[in-house]
Amino acid sequence: MTYNMDRLYEAVEAKGHVCVGLDTATEYIPPVEFRRAPSQAAAVLAYNSALIDATLDLAACYKVQIACYEELGLAGLETYAGTLRYIRERGGLVIADIKRGDIADTAARYAKAHFAGDFEADFVTLSPYMGMDSIEPWLSWAETAGKGAFVLMRTSNPGMRDFEYRELKSGGHLYDAVGDRLGELAAAHPGRYGYGAFGAVVGCTEREEAAAIRSKRSSLFFLIPGYGAQGGAADDAALLLRKGNGGVVNASRSILRAWMAEVHSNAAAANADNRVAAEAARNAAAAMRDAIWAAVRK
Repeated sequence: MTYNMDRLYEAVEAKGHVCVGLDTATEYIPPVEFRRAPSQAAAVLAYNSALIDATLDLAACYKVQIACYEELGLAGLETYAGTLRYIRERGGLVIADIKRGDIADTAARYAKAHFAGDFEADFVTLSPYMGMDSIEPWLSWAETAGKGAFVLMRTSNPGMRDFEYRELKSGGHLYDAVGDRLGELAAAHPGRYGYGAFGAVVGCTEREEAAAIRSKRSSLFFLIPGYGAQGGAADDAALLLRKGNGGVVNASRSILRAWMAEVHSNAAAANADNRVAAEAARNAAAAMRDAIWAAVRK
């Protein structure tokens, strides 16, 4: 079985570590594009498509945050499905950022919804805090279709310390217990490059722990949030990689809003379009890729 995690490893080797986060809020889109589009949802899809075209050779994968599309209602969910489909038709890999965490039959139905049909993605994000029976129903899709998942382990938001850092009587923190169980899953579903079919979400905003987490979790591929707008830098992200691979680094706002930083007058902003936004996104993704590779080579 070739897992999607193997394909992601190969994409990192070929393109670098950038995961473009399509957490596309409507306020990130050039106003001129709203005048051209028949609806907000159509404007989002056109914007996403332009950025995907501009970054496909630079991005190891894309992460699509479903909440940004749910807020637009049924039309937004059609745009979500269209974005997933566009990435996969172009040969890209896509993570559906859905953070599901339910059990038994409910989890099995969520898995079918997001690994097949209109919302099919290559990977999903999962929350483990209802226990391993909220993770296991997704595993059959790894064995039958190569699908993968990233399970929340140690995230990048300030509130991670509320629960993830709770100390265990046996030693370590709650996030260590999650990592232990994910390590067991990795051993049961190993890929060709030594990583399990399911990996972990590990943020790069807590530098002092990064090297220890990486050395202890050698079989887990990491989805690494926190870069850019949340304060993480290339040197921080590089500590969570293993031999130059083993992780993708997500950036959303710093890429989606890059055109805003490049436009220096109100008149230019009023005339900016998706072509301008796509070029700026490409420049931001390329700079991020090069910065991470430089940090890895240090």
